[in-house]
Amino acid sequence: MEDTRMVHDSFDRQGLMHHLGAVLDVVEPGFVRIRLPYGDHLTQQHGFFHAGATTAIADSAGGYAGLSLFPEGSSVLTVEFKVNLVAPAKGEWLEAEGRVVRSGRTLTICQLEVFGVTGGERNLVALGQQTLMRIDARAERPPGLGT
Repeated sequence: MEDTRMVHDSFDRQGLMHHLGAVLDVVEPGFVRIRLPYGDHLTQQHGFFHAGATTAIADSAGGYAGLSLFPEGSSVLTVEFKVNLVAPAKGEWLEAEGRVVRSGRTLTICQLEVFGVTGGERNLVALGQQTLMRIDARAERPPGLGT
């Protein structure tokens, strides 16, 4: 899919990404980078980014990397993901990158990486893998509506 509108429109409906303060930084076919600026509300007890925030942006980066290759009208759900936290998540911001390894008719596999960025230097803080499921013709809910 050359048009990234489907990814941007779906991301705009994600309440958690807005709540965290995450933004889409790069959207390319099979690749998405999400940026999350540091904030005290995102930390754990030692002042590092909380693993929940780190893994949330990793999950979304992979999901949108997969969606970027899906046909128009498709949607995406995460089936499974595993993330190894390899270093304390610290920095001025985090960058989560999702990269499609294999895009199938129903299941798609993505590689996930999260970097802490300080002074322009990127340090790997998390590494993972994700399985996505493509859903055809399922409407995503408008903002503000429950299930």
